[in-house]
Amino acid sequence: MAFLGHGHGHGHGHGPALAASRRVRMLLAAALIPVGLAILIGLWLTWPGDPPRSKVDVGFGQRPVQGQVLAATSAPCTSGAAGAGQPKECISLNVLLTDGDSPGVMIQQVLPDEPSTPHFTAGDDIVLAYTGGNPSEAESYQIQDFQRGGSMLWLVALFAAAVLLLGRWRGLASLLALGLSFLVLAVYLFPAILTGASPVVVGVLAAGVIMFGVLYLTHGFSAQTSSAVLGTVLSLALIGVLGTAFSAATRLTGLDDDTAKLIGVLGHGIDARGLLLAGMVIGALGVLDDVTVTQTSAVWELRRANPELGIRALYTSALRIGRDHISSAVNTLALAYTGAALPILLIFSLSGQGFGTMVTTQDIAQEVVRTLVGSIGLVAAVPITTVIAALVARHDDIEPAE
Repeated sequence: MAFLGHGHGHGHGHGPALAASRRVRMLLAAALIPVGLAILIGLWLTWPGDPPRSKVDVGFGQRPVQGQVLAATSAPCTSGAAGAGQPKECISLNVLLTDGDSPGVMIQQVLPDEPSTPHFTAGDDIVLAYTGGNPSEAESYQIQDFQRGGSMLWLVALFAAAVLLLGRWRGLASLLALGLSFLVLAVYLFPAILTGASPVVVGVLAAGVIMFGVLYLTHGFSAQTSSAVLGTVLSLALIGVLGTAFSAATRLTGLDDDTAKLIGVLGHGIDARGLLLAGMVIGALGVLDDVTVTQTSAVWELRRANPELGIRALYTSALRIGRDHISSAVNTLALAYTGAALPILLIFSLSGQGFGTMVTTQDIAQEVVRTLVGSIGLVAAVPITTVIAALVARHDDIEPAE
């Protein structure tokens, strides 16, 4: 079947071996095609309409205006900027507006000189929020952020060049797959959750689309890729089951500060625990793909190197490779989640609370559960994918290595 690729048709690919290969491919198709159809039906049923607009002003609706800092000096705070508990010293910025309704106009912005205030220097390109009123008056603007577009575009170009230089056509496929992942998140996942769909359902469906799209686009249509896809499906299912069970067992609500802010912006409730589970599945998918693809590649390379290896020998040899890989993958996942929660960890460290108290709080506990559930899924992915790959590769039409 074209969905699962074709054998090479050389050497040992004649007679009974070819028939066995066809049977294995039919079994893979029987396992994966229903999953693909279920995902397509789920997308059709949950495809979002127009996402709701915020019922409160959170600042995002204010029109951004670009500007450039001409001078930054210390200055006494005005009566409006200083008060009880406020610093006596402020920072005065002369800002040249470079777009908006009054390009070329210079305004002054006064900011309190606090540890949380960004450091501005002459020449900084910044973004201001136009709050309404006279576009030539300083009171109509608030400093919002730095301009980062140019630097980020250079970084994206450097990243793409590095991937293409090393990966060539495979690197181009990887970049297209990355674009597909972001497209699925932006076009489907975010709007579907905002329009009231179950975060768990749309998270699983989005993960399924990304999984099929990324793996087949990057690695091609073959029995080897299909083995990785099947291993990923089973491992994601395990992560979903464990995540649901232990989120309930540990009474995680998912109501951290960001989710509470989202509910305030939407003006209505949302399945916060479901949002947590959806993030758990999406977050584990990237590392999971890497593990399953590595295991299938190891099995196929071992089979090419020694076509006489049986299923047991293929499994045990590839599993040794998987043990080395999984230790680094689990560490990567744990450090990624720790890095994301670093400010929270520092705050709790300053509080003087014991480790047991700190680790069981809502914000920390959800990261611990997320990390451990994802890690269990990664560990399980190694034997699951390896046994699938060994069964398929042993009967696949593989041309031996030179």
